[in-house]
Amino acid sequence: MRVLARSTFAAIALASVVALGGCSAIQGLIGGGETVARDSDTQEVTEGGTADVFTLKVGDCLQEATSEEVSQVEAVPCSDPHDDEIYYEFTMADGEFPGEDAIYTAADEQCLPQFDTFVGLAYDQSVLDWYPYVPTEGSWTEGGDRVVQCVIYEPNVRTTGSLAGVAR
Repeated sequence: MRVLARSTFAAIALASVVALGGCSAIQGLIGGGETVARDSDTQEVTEGGTADVFTLKVGDCLQEATSEEVSQVEAVPCSDPHDDEIYYEFTMADGEFPGEDAIYTAADEQCLPQFDTFVGLAYDQSVLDWYPYVPTEGSWTEGGDRVVQCVIYEPNVRTTGSLAGVAR
């Protein structure tokens, strides 16, 4: 499974946690069902559809996940109205599961500086917010999941186009 935490990270408090059931064991039981279309050269989403959470890429635009446990999300071209955009990702070091606190600390340390670079404005001056998709203990140990993805959004606003360089 993967965890999606959508909240303000100015403090380490997590207001909302949504478990993403995408680990290979679960995925094998429910089947793929991916319907998102990508450009063969750029891998950009060209036609909206369902995307497995483990196939998401930097630059993908998404609709907000609305259920607590999901294995797939709705990906759309960034030119379509959407809620979220993946703006950065990094891979945690191999080893034993470090625990949720360590993963969220790493997300803060990696995603926040990239937020400033991506938006062109410091996080504390921006109207935008972010949250991470992070590995769960199950996806870490059973599926080798080490990827943390940083997701940007504007609270209560559907975005059209990328948030890259918007400086707001």
